[in-house]
Amino acid sequence: MALTGLDIFKLLPKTNCKKCGMPTCLAFAMALAQKRVKLDDCPDVSQEAKEKLAAAAAPPMRKVVFGSGDNQVQIGQETVMFRHEEKFYNPTVLAVTVSDKLTGDDLKKRIESVNSLQFERIGTKIGARAVAVINDSGSPDSFAQAAAAVKDAGDLALILVTQSPEAMAAALAKTKESIPLLASATPDTAEAMAQIAKENGCPLAAQAESIEALSDLTEKIEAQGVEDIVLNLVAPSLRDQLYNLSKMRALALKKVFRPLGYPTISFVTDDSADTQAASAISLICKYSGIVVLDTVEPYALLPMLTAVMNVFADPQKPVQVEPKVYPIGEPNENSPMMFTTNFSLTYYTVESDVEASRIPSYILVVDTEGTSVLTAYSGDKLNEKTVADAMTKHSVEDLVKHRKLIIPGYVAVMSGKLEEATNWEVMVGPRECSMLPKYLQEVWK
Repeated sequence: MALTGLDIFKLLPKTNCKKCGMPTCLAFAMALAQKRVKLDDCPDVSQEAKEKLAAAAAPPMRKVVFGSGDNQVQIGQETVMFRHEEKFYNPTVLAVTVSDKLTGDDLKKRIESVNSLQFERIGTKIGARAVAVINDSGSPDSFAQAAAAVKDAGDLALILVTQSPEAMAAALAKTKESIPLLASATPDTAEAMAQIAKENGCPLAAQAESIEALSDLTEKIEAQGVEDIVLNLVAPSLRDQLYNLSKMRALALKKVFRPLGYPTISFVTDDSADTQAASAISLICKYSGIVVLDTVEPYALLPMLTAVMNVFADPQKPVQVEPKVYPIGEPNENSPMMFTTNFSLTYYTVESDVEASRIPSYILVVDTEGTSVLTAYSGDKLNEKTVADAMTKHSVEDLVKHRKLIIPGYVAVMSGKLEEATNWEVMVGPRECSMLPKYLQEVWK
């Protein structure tokens, strides 16, 4: 169990030196118990105390990393049940299956289909981040060959899925340099699988059918020297799965129950693409670190990826684009110049509608700390000074010979002061962005 603030205080030097930034050692101890500071912030703590305080200082959920190089992914390290309490750290990884029953062109086409599940949304690249090779054949040789083919032809992290230690060892012989996730060890195979994971430096998934059995299994695996563990709790229904995932999360984070303090993996592979999408989105929300899917339909992956973006966005840091001038098409010195804010959704909506007009234009993106037009104006982050400063910083006067600036219709009230601040003619654009194409085609002169 986690140490209390008073337990931690007894192990501190009690000098009240303030080097940690806290007024007293007791205040530091209380903050450490709440995970708000790190033990390293105390420069005078003894080595003996560090060892005793390791449990208190460690995050309640372990971070697990697999894959290598640009394909590396990480899961876990979460500290809260709900995003608004702080934030979520590591987005759910979507993995897609490749069966080792496939050979030749069929195997090649499946790998290509999985690798192609990459998209771009509001300026962010999203897509499948792992391939789960499934030992459907039961053959160690077939499993090893399929795993090697995926490793050689793939651009994603690798998950090896088999309950056979023999098959796992055969596949690892060809793929261990890619540091795959091994899934999964059962109570019957725990020792053999743990030995394989330890020898190859790979994380290991533990699979059981109840929370109690799973916690016993993780302790057994950890005793074998494997620290990077992923939880695979088998449940009879999606309802049970969601309930158990939530319960395990609460036990790990609220009670700091270390045997369950690991990220999770869920398999959604038995239904239609639509049903997989619906189930996966539920698991993304509550609380699967990896969701393994069978479908390669882009239409099914997109809503799952959108859910990941939404759930794991930092509520204290909106998604932003870089403040600068963006050319749309091939604008020239006579092209329209307009501005918007650096909130990603706002910018990409404006960009899309300007492209739809087929009129090459410039969009000046003003830094409003990632807020929308009305929000920024209401909070005084968007005013005549911020716009004028952005125009000067990004030298918009060198891009166009006219001195006309189109502003969002919702902030028409700032047009007079903006004209005084910039000596440019201010043209009030439409209130709704969808009207931009018509405005540029009919009003812009």
